[in-house]
Amino acid sequence: MEKNKPNLLFIKSDQHNFRYMGHRGNTEAETPNLDELASRGATFTNVYCHSPICVPSRVAFLTGLMPSETEVWTNDQILNSATPTYAHALGAGGYRPVQIGRMHLNGLDQYHGFSERYVGDHNRNFLGSPRDPGTHQEHMRGTAGPNRISLIQSGAGRSAYEIHDRIVTDRTVEYINQFCSNSNNESHSFALSVGYMLPHQPYVCQKEIYQQFRDKVKLPEIKEKKLEDYHPYLQWWKENTGSTDITDEENLRCKAAYSGLVFSLDCMIGEIIKCLKKNEIFNETIIVYTSDHGDQVGEHGFWWKQTFYEDSVKVPTIISYPKMLRSNIEMNEVINHFDITATMLDLTNSPTLPRSQGKSLKNMLISDSNSWENVAISEYCMDDSNFANVSGNLGGRDVHAKPGGVQNKMIRREEWKLIFYEGYKPQIFNLKEDPQELHDRVDDPKTKEIKATLINEVLTNWNPTEIHQRMIDLKKDQLMQQEWAKNTDPDDKLRWNLDPLNDSSRLDQADR
Repeated sequence: MEKNKPNLLFIKSDQHNFRYMGHRGNTEAETPNLDELASRGATFTNVYCHSPICVPSRVAFLTGLMPSETEVWTNDQILNSATPTYAHALGAGGYRPVQIGRMHLNGLDQYHGFSERYVGDHNRNFLGSPRDPGTHQEHMRGTAGPNRISLIQSGAGRSAYEIHDRIVTDRTVEYINQFCSNSNNESHSFALSVGYMLPHQPYVCQKEIYQQFRDKVKLPEIKEKKLEDYHPYLQWWKENTGSTDITDEENLRCKAAYSGLVFSLDCMIGEIIKCLKKNEIFNETIIVYTSDHGDQVGEHGFWWKQTFYEDSVKVPTIISYPKMLRSNIEMNEVINHFDITATMLDLTNSPTLPRSQGKSLKNMLISDSNSWENVAISEYCMDDSNFANVSGNLGGRDVHAKPGGVQNKMIRREEWKLIFYEGYKPQIFNLKEDPQELHDRVDDPKTKEIKATLINEVLTNWNPTEIHQRMIDLKKDQLMQQEWAKNTDPDDKLRWNLDPLNDSSRLDQADR
């Protein structure tokens, strides 16, 4: 019996720089499986996530809404379970949506529309819980966050995140094999979402893979500047994270490990693709690959994400469905990340998310005759450090928080990109003339008109003062819930237990 819907395989990694794919011409990356997927589908070069940090970006993609609409701006906040997600839309469209692996959501609801979920996140479901938080062992403590220690403790080693992803891969292959061998599924299709941790730091990878890339990587192309030559907000960020004066050795170690983590991720994705082929469903399956945000990989003197530089805010994206869509094409339009969400729903004949502004790319993927508005928006708002670290400092120091909070927003329209920093001058770049973002033209009289236009767009229905106050109110709620979790120790409903002993860094290696 012929199925009336295609299979959907959605794969999302964590912190994959859009340049780090072989088919993009990057000689420091080896991604043969993603390259094959790109040759059978469409690669997108200008997809922007809606926040260059994990949870807000993931929630935006999941719901098709901006962080200011879901009020999930930080990694600590909780998505309202009444907000429909793409999983709800897939379910309403006739699928039983399944999630395997990384989602990175907080709170009691660890499903948000998925019918089944396997291999949860390593973090506690409830912030403040006294149970083992699933952090890295002592000498690796802090290496998963934006801290200098992650650059120091980089190189050959082992990350528990890779073990998590190994389990996710095995469970995904098992799920597909079981689905295809079940005769009851002959007239049904699956909608499977797979979440990976890699290539998120710690910047450590297996010794043999690390050595494979150590001689291939080069120092960042865009060098670190003197601290006073950065935008004032970025000066604060570098000082706050201890990332000034990054050494050449740190850059090379981190880059080699990062390339190795990307390679390991690609190998695991290859196993899933091989499974689809073995079950003869590769051509009948919509495959979507993307990441939640990028990694700056040393460019401009930055690592991790958390800025609006291209390497941080752009995401790699591939859509493959040879049965319907064009193959081996490159799409250079400026695209919002949740446009990919809308496209997945359109391709699966599922209902659209009611309040989302996401637009489907289906017609463009079938034919090149469709017009497109080249605009994308991203937000980055963080807590006020004067408030975030009180009430017993339950969560410890939040490196993202600063006095007065952080209310930043980016807009890309055609070749122009404006970054709004509340309390500071904005930045404006012409990415056609200056793709490396070397020349901030905020004081150029020739940009006066476009700057005013873009600032007006940024501030339409987006008020930094109101956001600041709203985040303070939400933090009060959060601290109350953290105190509750600290005292009641609620069970984790779904969690993968990270064993810190599975981590090791170059300092554990006998032959440093």
